[in-house]
Amino acid sequence: MISRRTLPLLAVSRPALARAATPPVAVASFSILGDMARQVAGQGWEIRTLAGPDVDAHHFQPRPSDAEALRGATVAIRNGASFDGWFDRLLRGAGFRGRLVTTTEGLTLRGAAARGGHSHGHSDPHAWQDAHLATNYARRIAEALDADPSHFLVRLTALDEEIRAAIATVPEERRVVVTSHDAFGYYGAAYGVRFLAPQGASTGAEPSAQQVAALIRQIRQGNITAVFMENIGNPATLRRLAAEAGVQVRGRLFADALSPPDGPATTYEAMMRHNTRLLVSAMRNDPA
Repeated sequence: MISRRTLPLLAVSRPALARAATPPVAVASFSILGDMARQVAGQGWEIRTLAGPDVDAHHFQPRPSDAEALRGATVAIRNGASFDGWFDRLLRGAGFRGRLVTTTEGLTLRGAAARGGHSHGHSDPHAWQDAHLATNYARRIAEALDADPSHFLVRLTALDEEIRAAIATVPEERRVVVTSHDAFGYYGAAYGVRFLAPQGASTGAEPSAQQVAALIRQIRQGNITAVFMENIGNPATLRRLAAEAGVQVRGRLFADALSPPDGPATTYEAMMRHNTRLLVSAMRNDPA
């Protein structure tokens, strides 16, 4: 028989035990998805990211610990559209039995830009570069986590409007940008910016000498001043291109990965604002 003296102790212990319960785990394939999951998940989930900040998620090499993380996860979050194919292989190898969410599901994806006059029929997977399409990502993730994304959706709508207003300050004929690989097609289509790149949509696609030479001619003839490296990949090709075209590389954009905690793009929203500030300044040819 439980004495009355014991009852207060039990009343305290039950909530304490509830707080101590291990939260369910959601595993995101790369840093941008990991941040989006954190924005909608609230306190009830533990969010883990495999390809972290400044890591090339196109060609990530998982470790045994990554498979172990997936094996015990409740939800797995991928981009899809052949962006994170390694994640699919890892899911199979880990024997994942939870819920899989594909954040591009339901979107009409752009075709990957052709290189050298040839198109391989692949879709461009970088849909998050359009802040309006990012709302699809948030809804898909929130549905899998049984969470309310409304506060994040409001911020994404405001972000989309903010980017449009910033780009509107640049004359249309000046809205041309050169980047190291073709990751900004959705940004360009949404906000009226033309992006040129010596590489295709994957950082593994090496440009030919003819493609680089043609891009140098475009930069010279078009008086293009917005030339950027990205936070992942080999910058050697773009540096050589800029030197031969006689232009200055204006900084680093974040396309496929967020920055480390001490960087300018620690969240999806910060990444989009950072990129937009740099792009607008360079397209207007403001002093560097």
